[in-house]
Amino acid sequence: MARAPVLQEVEELPEADRLEGFPHPRHTMELFGHDAAEAAFAQAFAGARIHHGWLICGREGIGKATLAYRMARHVLAREDERGRGPGPLDMGPDTIAARQVRALSHPGLLVIRRPWDAKAKRFLTVISVDEVRRIRSFLSHSAGIGSWRVVIVDQADELNGPAANALLKSLEEPPPRMLFLLISSEPGRLLTTIRSRCRRIELAPLGEADLRRAAGGAIAASDGPEIDGKQWPMLVENAQGSVRRLLALSRSEGLGLHGKLRGVIASLPRLDWGEVHGLADQITGSGAEQRFEQVFELLTDTVARLVRLRAVGGAGGEDQRLAERLIPEHGLATWAELWETLLAKKAETVALNLDRKTLILETFARLQDASRR
Repeated sequence: MARAPVLQEVEELPEADRLEGFPHPRHTMELFGHDAAEAAFAQAFAGARIHHGWLICGREGIGKATLAYRMARHVLAREDERGRGPGPLDMGPDTIAARQVRALSHPGLLVIRRPWDAKAKRFLTVISVDEVRRIRSFLSHSAGIGSWRVVIVDQADELNGPAANALLKSLEEPPPRMLFLLISSEPGRLLTTIRSRCRRIELAPLGEADLRRAAGGAIAASDGPEIDGKQWPMLVENAQGSVRRLLALSRSEGLGLHGKLRGVIASLPRLDWGEVHGLADQITGSGAEQRFEQVFELLTDTVARLVRLRAVGGAGGEDQRLAERLIPEHGLATWAELWETLLAKKAETVALNLDRKTLILETFARLQDASRR
C-alpha cells in the first residue's frame, strides 16, 4: 500500500507592515474615504500619461498601503479584470491579479519593506540597501509585451541613507511601463530628490463614518471578538482618523494601556515612578513591539494636542484644562521643542536598537521637567 505523501507545513513569517491579528492591507479589497485619490490615479492610468513614481502620504493607519495594493492590482490586471465594481479601482477578489497580489506571487510585483530576522526573532530597524538592490534583479527579468511592473516601498521613511540613494537611481531612470508606489507617514524624512521625482497623493484621516466602516470590515475578517458597542465612541475619539490605531486600541490591553498613559500624564508634574516602570515593562518586553509603537504614538500625539490646545484654545474639556495646567504661556516653545525631541529620540532608539525601556523612562523624566518650569 502506497504511503501518503507527507505535507510539510510552511511557516508564515511575520510582516512588519501588518497589525497582528488583522488582515494585511493587500488582503483588503475595500478602501473607504479616499475616492478622490483613487479617481486621480485611475484617470492618469487610463490616459496613458501616468507618472512613474507616486508618493502616498498621510498619518499611519488611514489606508495608504491598502490604496497602494489597489493601485498595483489595477495596473497588473488584465483589461477584462478591471472595472468590476462601483469604484474606479474595484476588482473581484477571485481575479488572477487579485489572487497573485494577495499571495505576493505576481511576477510583475516587488514589495520592499523591513525584513524579518529569523535568528534574532525581530524585524530589522531599517530598510537596507540590500533590500533596494532587489529592484535591479527584478528589472533584469524581461516583462511580457505590454506588461507592467510595480514596486511598492512600505514604508519609504524606513530607508537608510544608502538604500534611499539606491532607490533614487531607479527613480531617475525607470524603464517603460514601470510604476513605483512609495508609502510614507513622514515624507519630510525622505530625500528631496526622491520627493521631487514622484507625484504626491496626500490622504486625510478618516471621518467617523468611514472609520467605523473600515474598522468593522477588518474586525469581521479577523479571528478576534466584535467590539463592545459601548467602546466605539472612545475608540473613535482616540483613533483620530486612523483605522490601525482604532484596531490596536480595540484589542488586548489597548484601551487599558491608553488609560494608564493618560493617567500618568494627568498626574504631572508629580509622577508615581513605580507606575511609570510598570507601564514601561508592559510595552517593552519580548514580543511587545506593536504595543510600544502604539503607546509611544499616543504619547507624542497627546503632547502635540496639549501644545495645540494651549496655543489656540479649544472648547474646554479635560484636555484643555490639562494643557493650561501643564503648559504656561511662556512654555509653549519648550513643549513644542520637547515634542520634536521625543520623536527624534524614538527614531534614534529604533534605528540603533537601543533599550526601549530607557527611552520610556527618559521620556517621562523630560515631561516632568517641562511641566515644572
